[in-house]
Amino acid sequence: MVNDMTQPLAIVLAAGKGTRMKSDLPKVAHTICDKPMIEYVLSAAREAGVGRIVVVVGYQADVVRNTLSGHDDLGFALQEEQLGTGHAVMMCESELAQHDGPVLVLAGDTPLLKASSLRALLEEQQNRKAGCVVGSATTENNHGLGRIVRDDAGQFLKIVEQKDCTPEQQAIQEINTGCYVFDSQSLLAVLKQLRPDNQQSEYYLTDCAEILKQEGKTVAAANVFDIQEAMGVNTTDQLADVERILTGS
Repeated sequence: MVNDMTQPLAIVLAAGKGTRMKSDLPKVAHTICDKPMIEYVLSAAREAGVGRIVVVVGYQADVVRNTLSGHDDLGFALQEEQLGTGHAVMMCESELAQHDGPVLVLAGDTPLLKASSLRALLEEQQNRKAGCVVGSATTENNHGLGRIVRDDAGQFLKIVEQKDCTPEQQAIQEINTGCYVFDSQSLLAVLKQLRPDNQQSEYYLTDCAEILKQEGKTVAAANVFDIQEAMGVNTTDQLADVERILTGS
């Protein structure tokens, strides 16, 4: 029997309002094929071998909790103010402190995630004993997406957001999917170093990878996702697109 504290833990980010959905319903509670979109993310995580899941809630937190009330493997963390992805993960500090294994960080609005890709991400982290592995995908339609910058030897250097890209970086087709796996104790330590020194005054989870690399920890990018898996649902049109993909229509 695998010790629960060393089985993968998943943190699923589900605190956002989803303004572009033009609805009072929390974004992750919108249904696709009669199932809340976050359920697809939870299912993929479980199938990938995750032992426990912490859902970070914020906007209409009680609605999300009630939507997921039938699951006994879930915990919830409250992000009262939405101050970025890094801040959301900070809300899980007590869970991380009790955990001694890999931690997946996933977005609750990516219903096309595949368990096989999450398993590949977890295997990369274990095989390389990495502090962090960033999940990446390749796409020509890279506008607005964070680029994976590598050195001449092909090793991960950093993630650069669209607005900060040089012309050369704009052309990079390997993008950050927003899926990560961390060593739990490395993540716990690096969260304390995050600073909101950016235009949005937010705590970015992407900064964790760069800080860990600067500290000499192994940080890698694993191109194990297809671009569909990284599709976040932000509008009703995208919701319909995902339903078409899932139904094969």
